[in-house]
Amino acid sequence: MRGSLRNASFVVMVTVLASGCGYNQLQTLDEQVNKAKGQIEVQLQRRADLIPNLVETVKGVAAQETTVFISVAEARAKLSGAVQGGNLAEMAAANQAMQAPLGRLLAIAEAYPDLKSSANFSQLQDQLEGTENRVAVSRTDYNASVEKFNTMIRRFPTNLTAKMFGLGTAREYFEVTSPEAKDAPKVKF
Repeated sequence: MRGSLRNASFVVMVTVLASGCGYNQLQTLDEQVNKAKGQIEVQLQRRADLIPNLVETVKGVAAQETTVFISVAEARAKLSGAVQGGNLAEMAAANQAMQAPLGRLLAIAEAYPDLKSSANFSQLQDQLEGTENRVAVSRTDYNASVEKFNTMIRRFPTNLTAKMFGLGTAREYFEVTSPEAKDAPKVKF
């Protein structure tokens, strides 16, 4: 009888301590980080999916620009692969690597007035610009969620709870490593 009373007291004490140590808040913040990461993946995939339509539209007018088309296709494949892999560092690097070929593709339109006046091209440009903005917002939201989570797992007594439940590892930020990659490609003509 005495042993079961001791076990019951221990369970009650652990429950009270765990509830007061931020377990539920840690779970909420962890889910917010996961959700924000998912949004980055969705927007980068949307970007990768828009690019073939843009390339095909440009190809119809500027078929001699094959080196640009090849570099865009290679960069898009890397971006799609990184999104599928889910590794943030790889996604950030592939996103950055997409900037230059995409910028060259959009610059081709300057040399082709028929392309600039194409309704399909204009619509794709607008969609791409909107997607670039969504990527930037998703990156900001993700990094804000990571900041909250990382701060919480460092605070006492939540840091003890985080370590006890395997949530003590800081999450990685979605970093943009070059100054030119921080801005969306310019799609104004």
